[in-house]
Amino acid sequence: MPATFVAKKFCFSLGLLLISFEPSQMSAQASPLSTGIEGVVSVSPAHGGPVRAEEASSAPLANVTFEITSDAGATTTFTTDNAGYFRVSLSPGRYTIKQRAAKKFPRCGPFDVEVTAAGFNKVEWACDSGMR
Repeated sequence: MPATFVAKKFCFSLGLLLISFEPSQMSAQASPLSTGIEGVVSVSPAHGGPVRAEEASSAPLANVTFEITSDAGATTTFTTDNAGYFRVSLSPGRYTIKQRAAKKFPRCGPFDVEVTAAGFNKVEWACDSGMR
């Protein structure tokens, strides 16, 4: 057999081999973790003084970073968006969530949560602004 024929046959076989492995590798990378926590963090009162009927008494806790610690000691973070919303993927287990820099709102957490295999736990956490 000529060398070019053997080389072409080898390349063709290698190509088939790579194609057969590609879908399984892509599906493993594309499957995100489907458990964790999501929700909204708010702060109240939103302003000092008496609450008027037309004013909201709470506000979203926007752009605040929280630290998540598992019972096993693993740590990760998330930051709320402008509406106080967050979503973070976590493996099932028990977690404690606290502000990374708790100087502005010292009465905000820690919050304890258990993530189960049932999906994303929906939470609403309220923090005390300290304003009266």
